[in-house]
Amino acid sequence: MDRLNPHQPERPFSAGQMAARSGVAVSTIHFYETKGLIRGWRTSGNQRRYGRDVLRRVAVIKVAQRLGLPLATIRKAMDSLPGGRTPTASDWKRLSAQWRADLKRRIRILQKLSRELDGCIGCGCLSLKICRLRNSSDHLSKQGSGPRLLDPTTAPHEEIAAPTAKRRRGRHTSEPA
Repeated sequence: MDRLNPHQPERPFSAGQMAARSGVAVSTIHFYETKGLIRGWRTSGNQRRYGRDVLRRVAVIKVAQRLGLPLATIRKAMDSLPGGRTPTASDWKRLSAQWRADLKRRIRILQKLSRELDGCIGCGCLSLKICRLRNSSDHLSKQGSGPRLLDPTTAPHEEIAAPTAKRRRGRHTSEPA
């Protein structure tokens, strides 16, 4: 691998140098480029080169991935940065504020999932005794298949209140609390 000369600070990185400096595989560098997260160019010898700003962009991408952000969200953030410019402290402050709100929302969803994990997942299967209490008459099936109560992509906008069980004629029935 070519070593970078400290007297040539603007010298671009090869894919291998970028990978070594950023701590990701060369294939990851190429993947990020195909997804539009970073930009490079080809030399006259058809070799990939990357500006030094890409090193910081890769660092931002890795942090965003550790937060669990989808690549589409990361790309939108990268597209909001002026091309060729290293993300600044104010760029990071703006991006991290946006991501923090999403992270807090996902933490709330995970906490709810954790609290309710041993109970009914609202799948409409009625195979668990508690399902009669949470999903009386299989009303969640009208909303579609899957874990209707805990999956944030399918959960109803309003939380379904857990009905209270009452005894009627020797059997359990459910009515809203």
